[in-house]
Amino acid sequence: MRSTYLSTGKNRSIVPILLGLLVLSVASLAQDLPSAKPESVGLSSERLERIAAVVQRKVDDKRIAGAVTLVVRHGKVAWFKSQGMMDGEAAKAMQPDAMFRICSMTKPITSVAVMLLYEEGRFLLDDPVSKYLPEFKNPKVLVKPASGEPYSIPATKEITIRDLLRHTSGITYQWNSDLGPMYETAGVASGLLPYDGTIGDSVKHLAGLPLLFNPGDRFEYSLGVDVLGRLVEVVSGKPLDEFFRTRIFEPLGMKDTYFFPPDNKLDRLATAYTYFPDKGLNRFPDTPIREGSFVYSADYPSRGPKKLFSGGAGLVSTAMDYARFCQMMLDNGKVGSTHLLSRKTVELMTQDQLGKISSDEGFGLGFGVEGVKGPLPELGSVGEYNWGGFFYTGFTIDPKEQMIVIFMAQLHPTGDLTLDHQVHELAYQAIID
Repeated sequence: MRSTYLSTGKNRSIVPILLGLLVLSVASLAQDLPSAKPESVGLSSERLERIAAVVQRKVDDKRIAGAVTLVVRHGKVAWFKSQGMMDGEAAKAMQPDAMFRICSMTKPITSVAVMLLYEEGRFLLDDPVSKYLPEFKNPKVLVKPASGEPYSIPATKEITIRDLLRHTSGITYQWNSDLGPMYETAGVASGLLPYDGTIGDSVKHLAGLPLLFNPGDRFEYSLGVDVLGRLVEVVSGKPLDEFFRTRIFEPLGMKDTYFFPPDNKLDRLATAYTYFPDKGLNRFPDTPIREGSFVYSADYPSRGPKKLFSGGAGLVSTAMDYARFCQMMLDNGKVGSTHLLSRKTVELMTQDQLGKISSDEGFGLGFGVEGVKGPLPELGSVGEYNWGGFFYTGFTIDPKEQMIVIFMAQLHPTGDLTLDHQVHELAYQAIID
């Protein structure tokens, strides 16, 4: 009936009009962030140039190959600069639209996806995740006796969706010395290697292993956000990449954010580097790097089966695309005149959810939160929220100052480099209003 209806002469003329209105509607939501002179948004042009000077020193000192830095205030781009090399060996300069492996900066996006479904009434945050992923029913906890072999006992409670969002699930990462070897043997994906399987496959392997501690007992940064990625797939009935694209990336105009960039954009993927004190700065090797039971590579976005949509680590993005995501959060969930999230949801996500569980870590639902457990360590604002990625990327969103700071490079290990923190402080010292 539908195809017949659209094929009539009268209604064929309506279709282009409707499609045009749809395109205009999406475009109005996804406009580029406007640029402004720094002084018009309360920042000093002269002081912002200090960011360029410090980044350039690190490039000249061969501590990084290149970087993109971006500062947004009051919804306008006041600073946006690419420096150094996107590929030093090919003498290819860093570009503003360079694409970066953002790794754990995927986690806030997955958390937003979860909260979109939460707002639709699909679940409550304190629901056990086993209600939707039955393989997590009746979890067990690892016990390591003083002598003898480790064993497991039933956990005192189930893992909740809130536990996964705030990293109190008892799940960990491959680098953990107790459970990491089990994860590797069982075929659990870290998101930082080509993987011949889906997130559903990896999460099922993970569910069969013991937890590090009883859910809710403490904070442990973990693969729990990959479990959330699978939760989004099961509850929505869509693959995670499709859910991200239709519900987040297209409304926000994030046209350069992917799990696996298309071939015609791979030349924009910044080269990853390593820094070892005894070897200096070098292109990331063709073979993976092993650190105990933790193994990672830099080629996972471009090689392999490309079936793993890792909710905790898998995305590639640009500084400007990620700024659009940050601006949505800063605007209390608004995209143009439409709400992607409600203001109350953003408030919930960006306040500390750990309470007494952690005496020093402030963490919301997908974001680290500063200044809630003690004095600010550097320049900033109480309540600013942030996170970073394995290959040396990071962002800060500051509701008080209405400011976003983004740093993008591609380096791991980083040695003792603190350039990402310096860029943050230099953005804040530029405030003059």
